[in-house]
Amino acid sequence: MAGIAPEVQRIITLSSGKSRGSNLLALHSYFTDEQLPLVVHRAIFTSAKAPAIPLCTERGIPSVVIGAKDMAIFEAALATMVERENIALIALCGFMKQLSKDFIVNIKIPILNIHPALLPKYGGKDMYGMNVHRQVLDNHELVSGATIHRVDPLYDHGEIIAQITTDISQCHSAEEIAAKVLKVEHQIYGPAIYAEIRTHKAQNSH
Repeated sequence: MAGIAPEVQRIITLSSGKSRGSNLLALHSYFTDEQLPLVVHRAIFTSAKAPAIPLCTERGIPSVVIGAKDMAIFEAALATMVERENIALIALCGFMKQLSKDFIVNIKIPILNIHPALLPKYGGKDMYGMNVHRQVLDNHELVSGATIHRVDPLYDHGEIIAQITTDISQCHSAEEIAAKVLKVEHQIYGPAIYAEIRTHKAQNSH
């Protein structure tokens, strides 16, 4: 795309203290394997107990713990990092807190989230993780999938920028659905982030 400079773009990821790092590590692998001008500059966790932190260390992904009990302090630390370290995008990877409207509006870079089902049908408060997959199972859906959307102060109401579906007709439990959906999450998140950064940069180059 014309107007896109070739320098490496930095992203940061936000994850909860319970994160196992599946999507975060998949992003790192995708950027590396595809030799893209993208890097996970820092993986931010809300607790030092996150199982993903040692995995990040193994793969050379710098991790930082920032407590999120006080979201105003958390967001101020993020804003400082974004400005000082030239961050191009924030990607949520199992982040269980809700960012404020002021932060989302004022940060001036894209913030993306991945939802483990098809929005808008399976979105909203409490529709995350296994809750989503149980609801999909209870409704006897034949397909599920993953949705990438821009973060909005309301749960899962941000603009949808990418979706992918997967056949779950042979799945007999929420756990089986979760395993299939996770595979397609890994397929869609990295490319969506790359496309969003390119789009954002092109829009701001004019």
